[in-house]
Amino acid sequence: MKDITIAFVGGGNMARSLIGGLITDGMPAKRIWVADPNETVLHNHQTHFDVHTTTSNNEAARHARVVVLAIKPQVAKAVVQELAAVIKTNRPLIISIAAGIREGHLKNWLDKDVAIVRAMPNTPALVHSGATALFANTAVSKPQKNLAESILRTAGMTLWLDDEDLMDAVTALSGSGPAYFFLIMEALEDAGHHLGLPQDMARLLTLQTAFGAAKMALESTEELAELRQRVTSPGGTTEQAIKVLQAHRLEAVFDEALRAAHQRSIELAAIFGNE
Repeated sequence: MKDITIAFVGGGNMARSLIGGLITDGMPAKRIWVADPNETVLHNHQTHFDVHTTTSNNEAARHARVVVLAIKPQVAKAVVQELAAVIKTNRPLIISIAAGIREGHLKNWLDKDVAIVRAMPNTPALVHSGATALFANTAVSKPQKNLAESILRTAGMTLWLDDEDLMDAVTALSGSGPAYFFLIMEALEDAGHHLGLPQDMARLLTLQTAFGAAKMALESTEELAELRQRVTSPGGTTEQAIKVLQAHRLEAVFDEALRAAHQRSIELAAIFGNE
């Protein structure tokens, strides 16, 4: 990967995270281009990473074997159509992290034979602890799949989908998921404070408990239900709390919430693809 050139079209937070991960993994900064209309964004990238910067998307793409579309879905059609001539000539691998922009939309704006990988990272990628689902079209070769995976793995774990429609489920679960956990942590912190703990202490206990539970689950081969049951002693404090949560149909609430997010993901994809 160190001998290829990557162009990031869009220099926002997700691009910054991936660039930082690539450089940490040993990729030369001079192999990376960033295109963005915001001069301040470009200055920050150049100062922090010493990468090539430009306000011209086409200039960045002309140098690249991989073009990462790190743009907002609302502007995707205009940006991609602007790049179409360069991409048809140079035939780079396209990695799109533009939420809701389907592979079919990109092919319509570019060319049916362009190699495209869709990626759905979530915001913990900003601290290199993300979860990213990937989908490749039939024009993507095995080496290109490996390359895309290597790039996205710098921001956390990756997994491949065989069906692009599952991206909407990924969006509902892991894409939006950090907000669900933040909401739960907010509630736990407030509840601990209401029980008399100082706010800073309630916050620290909440965050460390969330981190520890996730770490235990990641490092265990047990099912989540089994891990929960191990903490839930009959007649104990945890059992009483779980009874309250289940009485309020917590599982059903999350099922309904993810279904709502899933449906909205489908709706937004239809909107963005036609803009």
